[in-house]
Amino acid sequence: MDSLAHRRANSRLQVLNPDGTPASRRPVLIDQTSHSFLFGCGAFDTVPLLSLRDWGRRDFLRRRMEKWLALFNYGTLPFYWGRYEPEEGHTMQEETLAAARWLGERGVKVKGHPLCWHTACAPWLMQYSNEEILRRQLDRIRREVTAFRGVIDMWDVINEVVIMPVFDKYDNAVTRICREKGRIRLVKDVFAAARESNPGATLLINDFNTSVSYEILLEGLLEAGVPVSAIGIQSHQHQGYWGLEKLNDVLERFSRFGLPIHFTENTLISGELMPAHIVDLNDWQVPSWPTTPEGEERQAREISEMYTTLFSHPLVEAVTTWDFNDGCWLGAPSGLVRADNSEKPAYEALMGLIHGAWETHERLVTDEEGFVSFTGFKGGYALTAENRRTAFTLKGDGTQTLTL
Repeated sequence: MDSLAHRRANSRLQVLNPDGTPASRRPVLIDQTSHSFLFGCGAFDTVPLLSLRDWGRRDFLRRRMEKWLALFNYGTLPFYWGRYEPEEGHTMQEETLAAARWLGERGVKVKGHPLCWHTACAPWLMQYSNEEILRRQLDRIRREVTAFRGVIDMWDVINEVVIMPVFDKYDNAVTRICREKGRIRLVKDVFAAARESNPGATLLINDFNTSVSYEILLEGLLEAGVPVSAIGIQSHQHQGYWGLEKLNDVLERFSRFGLPIHFTENTLISGELMPAHIVDLNDWQVPSWPTTPEGEERQAREISEMYTTLFSHPLVEAVTTWDFNDGCWLGAPSGLVRADNSEKPAYEALMGLIHGAWETHERLVTDEEGFVSFTGFKGGYALTAENRRTAFTLKGDGTQTLTL
């Protein structure tokens, strides 16, 4: 059985000349130009790329983003409240909006992450009562979702809710209101604010906790009528690859909700693994965490297997590699390129899948009536004949008419 049949469609095209007559017996090239599936990565470097005054650094980031764009069609931009609005009323909206537009102009779908989270929360919120904190949280969501509407129409609305009311690393405003209101009531409120601000947006809940606790939370949210568009699952694997058994178990358990699944934050490292006894990954602080040749080969094997498994699953719509380059979160060797922008084997492996095995390119000849048929991966295409080129989209089985 073809495990990727749901990613493909059968297309019958009739190719017409400019005068409307069939382009008979005409050699044509059919080239896939984009994927319907969202192959993503953190795109945080786009913000400094467009705003830094250090031209040397900007050129370095430009070269990095060229490699990024060659691979991905989907990017995540940061909206951590404490960094996005370090002083109340002074936001990074201008530079973040510029980054989102820059990505969109290059065919990248953009997601904002996150609108509500207890970590990286704005410290100035602590001066307010819980009632005021909630009001400002909802106003913040309306402000961002409205301002970015049409540029960013996908959001991680709330992050890591399972642990949110019991988070005890430090006091913060969002844990306070979650503890008072309860998880379901808070999630319902923040989703309502996002939905009213952009009725057509894709709204995710996102969590690293893949235990039954997340399932119970999702059951409660759906019973309460919360408009969850997709289930976000984090998979930061600094302590080692999940492996097929765990990966398939997670997919099976969260598939029962019938909602699209997004692997929102995927990390596989190419160096020494973090010790298994570490509970909170943030507690592992080391002066240096280098990539190694053996680790890079392991990372490439693991990312190939994981992406193939996820791409084969009918409910998975998106996979996001979290760090494009080494040395990001926790200083880990977690990227697809090294700190100097040189490509690792994992980059080459994904390139071979996304723009190799999973991309369609055909040389065909039309029949007497100008028809040609092919099976291809869903996405955007271009048909070229005699230096004329026309675009079309393959969404499902069917017939289309194209004029050169």
